[in-house]
Amino acid sequence: MAESTKRKRIRIKDCDYSQNGAYFVTICTADRDNLFGEIVGANCVRLTLSNIGFVAEKEISALSNTYDYVCVDKYVVMPNHIHMLIIITVPDELNRQNTYAELGGRTQFAPTISRIVKQYKGAITKKIGHSIWQKSYYDHIIRSEKDYRLIWRYIDENVTKWQEDRYFG
Repeated sequence: MAESTKRKRIRIKDCDYSQNGAYFVTICTADRDNLFGEIVGANCVRLTLSNIGFVAEKEISALSNTYDYVCVDKYVVMPNHIHMLIIITVPDELNRQNTYAELGGRTQFAPTISRIVKQYKGAITKKIGHSIWQKSYYDHIIRSEKDYRLIWRYIDENVTKWQEDRYFG
């Protein structure tokens, strides 16, 4: 019997991914299939979204409505992946263990990056009727203003540098 492959742990051990701060997240399609659209143009390079790409973009906007203290500060939908710069800003006075006090008649769970990504992937899967996702996702905790600016620029320029992108192909 063949040994099962053990997945590499990609989250920082003992890190609280609900901490206030900025996070860079990359979510890929399964097999890096180009499902969200295609990059077109020579002089004016842009992404033309597919139907699935429109759903993916719309659900990014919905994240801020789903979680009261989450803001997607910058994002880009690419042909086979999505980059988001997510800001979590939960006021200190709220219970940060697992849930907040009941807000507006409903119990709201503390937003963690894992919960946000799960919600996002699930919403798209439900809308299109099947899963398109690679297992897991990549995240990076932004620790400085310089790091934040570099990631902002990376997201901003991602479409124009598609052929240099590690997810190209």
